[in-house]
Amino acid sequence: MWKDFFYFTRAERQGIILLAALIALAFTACWLIPPKETKATNDHGQFEEDYNNFIASIKEKERHRKEHHSNQHYQREVILAPFDPNTADSATFLQLGLPAWMAKNILRYRTKGGKFHTPEDFKKVYGLTEEQYAPLLPYIRIREQFGKRDTIRLLAREDMPAKTPVYKYPAGTVVDLNRADTTELKKIPGIGSGIARMIVGYRSRLGGFYSVEQLQDIHIITRELKDWLVADEAPIQRLNLNRASVERLKAHPYINFYQAKVIVEYRKKKRELKSLKQISLYEEFTPQDLERISHYVCFE
Repeated sequence: MWKDFFYFTRAERQGIILLAALIALAFTACWLIPPKETKATNDHGQFEEDYNNFIASIKEKERHRKEHHSNQHYQREVILAPFDPNTADSATFLQLGLPAWMAKNILRYRTKGGKFHTPEDFKKVYGLTEEQYAPLLPYIRIREQFGKRDTIRLLAREDMPAKTPVYKYPAGTVVDLNRADTTELKKIPGIGSGIARMIVGYRSRLGGFYSVEQLQDIHIITRELKDWLVADEAPIQRLNLNRASVERLKAHPYINFYQAKVIVEYRKKKRELKSLKQISLYEEFTPQDLERISHYVCFE
């Protein structure tokens, strides 16, 4: 009896086999191919990951840009002090305002046996401009002399009589900082040749002194000198803010590069300056900066 139920003709058997193959193929396809919902979920997750990576890269670039911008606005403090170019280290040259590559060149020159015999020799340093050299000249101290010529000069000094004492002004004498030369300054008690050169050199860079207290800029104690010195502002040389270039402005000790750029850019946009109040709102200028600068500028 059971054979009657499970007996199939040849055509039926072929149909059953084909159906079984299709069923097996369908199960295999379902197992190998993930559901559309899963694929969509995976695609969404991949999109979120790519988007987050993209945002992170933008933030990283912005951070580097801000750091670079901040580094550009950072300016190393320049400290002018006496130095010997034959013995000074790289840190000293950097404090004097020289770039790192120039300090490296100076050290390399000395390593190869190079010497600076006179302060004027330092002017020959590769890349050193006149604007960089001028403020350094009063601070150059050559402690040792080199060469046959200097040896002869040193021997000659031994046969020379002792130097006569330098004449000093009596108490009550007053000297104008803006008119005195080194010879006159050395007649003031407490001022020698080195300090006199420093004062004249700094005066040249400033354009003149408006206060005796400004000598503290070059680390000269003014407490003992106030009774001997005055500063008449009449001889002060002033910068025309409507004509001076960035290079000329930043050469002044009281105006840095960024302040000079603000002045020139404002001039381009607003045509001309008539007072310092027009640039007082810029963050590059503090009230103290404007007060100091006011003694050295004009607008004509």
